[in-house]
Amino acid sequence: MSTDIHLAFAHPSERAAATEGAAPRDRISLRDHIAEVEIGAFQSERGQTQRVRFNVVVEVARQGDRIDDDVDRILSYDRVTEAIAHELREERLNLLETLAERVAERILREPRAMRVFVRIEKLDRGPGALGVEIVRGPEDLDPALVGQMSGQGPHPRVVYLSNAAIASSHLTGWIDWLAGAGAPVVLCLGLPDTDRPCAAHPLAQRRVDLLAIEQNCWVLAARDPRCVVVGTRTELDWGMKHGQISLWAPSKIVLDAVEGPKSRPRDSVALAAWLAEHLEATELLVIGEALPVAASVPLRAVDSTSATLA
Repeated sequence: MSTDIHLAFAHPSERAAATEGAAPRDRISLRDHIAEVEIGAFQSERGQTQRVRFNVVVEVARQGDRIDDDVDRILSYDRVTEAIAHELREERLNLLETLAERVAERILREPRAMRVFVRIEKLDRGPGALGVEIVRGPEDLDPALVGQMSGQGPHPRVVYLSNAAIASSHLTGWIDWLAGAGAPVVLCLGLPDTDRPCAAHPLAQRRVDLLAIEQNCWVLAARDPRCVVVGTRTELDWGMKHGQISLWAPSKIVLDAVEGPKSRPRDSVALAAWLAEHLEATELLVIGEALPVAASVPLRAVDSTSATLA
């Protein structure tokens, strides 16, 4: 029992050695890597960073011949720190468990990685370190993440619809054209024309405005069942891969983004441009509004009275 307890709190390298089986394995490790991260499910953890400590051990396939002091023939330590940095940049997360899973998934994409131990601890949430530890192997990889991790995900057409466009008699024809155009489609909307609550604090008003945009999304979804309201990156990815017309409810992705949009939600065309850049869209098509000042994706504008989008 004492040995079990010791191993439960031992460094991942000791855990790896104790469970390596009959065939010894080579291991590389990253110890006490600390990053300032905004993470956590509690409201008090939003808008500020906290220290998070990473300990990672990767078991690697042994070289069949000499490595000849050649860095290109090993799994570099940089791959471990890059995996952590990439996942910290990708999205603001609520759970250490999710972060650990994603770091492990990314490391296991390395050809020589056989098993990975990831321990992540919050250092500022109490008198001790609060954390999680996972062990994963190639058999645990999620096939749904392969395309996303390899950078080969679909590139959609992002379409912004003004309120005038939503009310247009051409709406059904536009959706018909988009559905048959051969590219994944993500629709973005702005604030509804109706009144909405006013909050005294800008962060509170930001949430109110984002929720108001989502209300507008549900109104459009009720008009055309081909438009499916989605609020997470996972739902967006699934929709893009399966030919679904996704109607973006922005709250979660915007609030969870590590580098969120600089514009306010009421500047909804700029918000759509931010999403288009985030998704590496083939174009941002704006119907019924002026184009944003600048964007890193191709831009195109169509008047809300136009019968065709071609």
